[in-house]
Amino acid sequence: MTTQGSPDAGAIEEPAEGSHAAVAAMLAGAAALGGFLFGYDSSVINGTVDALKKEFDLNSFWIGFVVSSALLGCAVGAWFAGPLADRIGRIKVMIGASVVFVVSSLGSALAFAAWELTFWRVVGGLAIGTASVIAPAYIAEIAPANLRGRLGSLQQMAIVLGIFAALVANYVIARVSDGGATGTFPWGGAAWRWMFAVAVLPATLYGVIALVIPESPRYLVKKGEIARAKQILQRIVGAGTDVDLKVGEILRSIRTERPVHLRDLRGGTLGLLPIVWVGILLSVFQQFVGINVIFYYGTTLWHAAGFGENDAMLTSVINSMVNVGSTLVAIALVDKVGRRPLLLFGAALMAVTLCTMAVCFQTAPIVDGNPKLGHIAGPVALVAANLYVFGFASTWGPVVWVMLGEMFNNFIRAAALAVAAAAQWIANWLITVTFPWLSGISLGLAYGLYTAFAALAFVFVWRMVPETKGRELEDMDKLQGPTRRRAKPSAA
Repeated sequence: MTTQGSPDAGAIEEPAEGSHAAVAAMLAGAAALGGFLFGYDSSVINGTVDALKKEFDLNSFWIGFVVSSALLGCAVGAWFAGPLADRIGRIKVMIGASVVFVVSSLGSALAFAAWELTFWRVVGGLAIGTASVIAPAYIAEIAPANLRGRLGSLQQMAIVLGIFAALVANYVIARVSDGGATGTFPWGGAAWRWMFAVAVLPATLYGVIALVIPESPRYLVKKGEIARAKQILQRIVGAGTDVDLKVGEILRSIRTERPVHLRDLRGGTLGLLPIVWVGILLSVFQQFVGINVIFYYGTTLWHAAGFGENDAMLTSVINSMVNVGSTLVAIALVDKVGRRPLLLFGAALMAVTLCTMAVCFQTAPIVDGNPKLGHIAGPVALVAANLYVFGFASTWGPVVWVMLGEMFNNFIRAAALAVAAAAQWIANWLITVTFPWLSGISLGLAYGLYTAFAALAFVFVWRMVPETKGRELEDMDKLQGPTRRRAKPSAA
């Protein structure tokens, strides 16, 4: 009998000699589809903002709350995904996330009140947060050591592709509908409802793929299913690797593990180890430069600045294309140039481009309550916005995640990552929920504030952030003080 998650459940044939890298890449790509859904579901709201304002008669505070509500679910989903995956397995959690994606997408599409839409967005956030943890964990556990960096980068690429797909879908649906996002889709119903509903397709595909890929060998070893773990490892690492030795290494690692608590992060003068504060502030600055304003409110922003709705949506698609291409640049450079130089360059470029946008919006004449960019300011702001996206996506976007994965020592890594990720979701929520209010006062004020944070990020990296390029994970203690003594298993 074939069971879900078994080695023969995935129709993954025994690879020929030398094809194990392709098998690992296929499995990593399948898991990274969770990142695609992460990007899609978090950005699909972009094209619906104006329609939701009109449909539910929302003021700036409530539209900010509805747009940011998914992020509250993200924090909860990310926090509990790890322990749940350790209890029931990575594959079952992936399947559960896909089901939640489907349900939340349909619920959002059928919502008839703002509170109902908010509820379903929070539910969708649970799946987003889960996918943000499970996909990279699964990839790390199935990837051979020599491929782990490249395969791990698939998660970030999948996220930006998901953002791109959501914006393209919004653009196409608005173009074919009578009246744009607020109009009627040819098959019936409001166009904005179809923008949410389309997410059912990739969510269903994610669930189907999760049903046929094998379980993580590390999880199987932990559960005592050694034979299954060996079969899967053989397919991933190839015939030239001693699978018994690999299983033995996993067993030894599991035996020396003990639960890590938040108290293990305590130290220093501010209550936490200095390196933990570095991780938290990297996460906060990554969001406080305002990048998600572009991907959550971009269409509304450009529409308010004088672009037609279709042109505003097309501009958001162009921003997303720059995002995808820039992520490829980061993947190519991060191991060659180093982390600190990329972060410094990105912060400087974002400060300049955000300042340019702030000036354009602040000096634009106000018509019907919105700044109207002229023939000069409009193109300048558009170029600045795309350079800003390039500055973020080629540096702070992926590089912060790379550093968070490697800057903490082996003992505190899981707990420190949880704290840094929680800080990132909270910072994301703060920026997202406050933008409508800030922009209601002045777009120049909003972008001026993000300019200040980008400048502070440059100073922070220059003064406080260590370079981790070329360091072994076991050497990270040198960055954070004498914490190795805590790594001894407790008597309990």
